[in-house]
Amino acid sequence: MAERIIGACDGASKGNPGPAAWAWVIADADGRPGRWEAGPLGRATNNVAELTALKELLGAVEPGAPLEVRMDSQYAMKAVTQWLPGWRRKGWKTAAGTPVANKDLIVAIDALLAGRAVEFVHVAAHQVDGDPLNAVADRAASDAAVAQQPAGGTSFDAVVPAPRTDAAPSTRTRQAGSRDGSQAAGRTGARAGAKAGGGRTKAKFPGSCRCGRSYAVGDPIAKNPDGWGHPDCAQAA
Repeated sequence: MAERIIGACDGASKGNPGPAAWAWVIADADGRPGRWEAGPLGRATNNVAELTALKELLGAVEPGAPLEVRMDSQYAMKAVTQWLPGWRRKGWKTAAGTPVANKDLIVAIDALLAGRAVEFVHVAAHQVDGDPLNAVADRAASDAAVAQQPAGGTSFDAVVPAPRTDAAPSTRTRQAGSRDGSQAAGRTGARAGAKAGGGRTKAKFPGSCRCGRSYAVGDPIAKNPDGWGHPDCAQAA
């Protein structure tokens, strides 16, 4: 049996609608952010960006490999795990008889899911101690939405975007959904980052400071106007 692949995907829209982009990241053998890709969408909504990110991730993974998809979009996850089977039966119409929004993307995702073992896991977005794969996908999509340029690489030959940690730690909820639309609740728990004095915290994963220098896991970091970075840089800001 093929080895299980863990990936995350995210979309971004600056204005909703506005300049938008998609991104996905696949974990390496050690579970860290590895291969990733991001692409621009021009002007689009956040839902279009989220669905496109899922479509691109599915297309990038060998169909025969079991896949875990982590995502923070409730809309995109419910669209493919809960609503899609009913939409298909009704000829891509909603219960009210209106056309399904973003039908082309939903139909393409439906085709990519056919015959595959895919588990969907919902993760909370923008958490200091959140899922590192989701954080990288979020940052990559946000950067691509601003630059409107494609980007990508691997953990070995390219710099992986630093997670955008612009919110305080909060409760993380895990939900698993199967291809046929069933939904099972998982464990919910609060996770707090290790705190130090003066508004500092310890980095849960590596990143880049606004000064251009990087920081490693366990290094002290503090909030600055551009995200997180060295405490001295935050004080200077």
